[in-house]
Amino acid sequence: MNMNDLKNSQAPVSTTTINKNEFDKQTENIYEAISITAKRAVQINSDIKKELLEKLEEFATYSDSLEEVFENKEQIEVSKFYEKLPKPHALAVEEWLNEKIYYRNTEKDA
Repeated sequence: MNMNDLKNSQAPVSTTTINKNEFDKQTENIYEAISITAKRAVQINSDIKKELLEKLEEFATYSDSLEEVFENKEQIEVSKFYEKLPKPHALAVEEWLNEKIYYRNTEKDA
């Protein structure tokens, strides 16, 4: 997931109600559906965190004497962008409902 995907996401930024029958339609098992989306949310969170840290590192300037990190205007704007994003679980649920998550049940494949 990159910044363009995040900008174009239709995931809600606040809490929403989801139809249970719609959510577990793909697996016919609510627990399996929740497990899949939870794992995807962890992946999304990791990707966002990595991308944010890389972008913030570009702006970091270090003082030789105090080893402080000074923030600049661009760094603050990047941080604000990421703060306004939908939460990783909302992004994962959106992907799940739009059938954009690939999954397989290894027990059924055996």
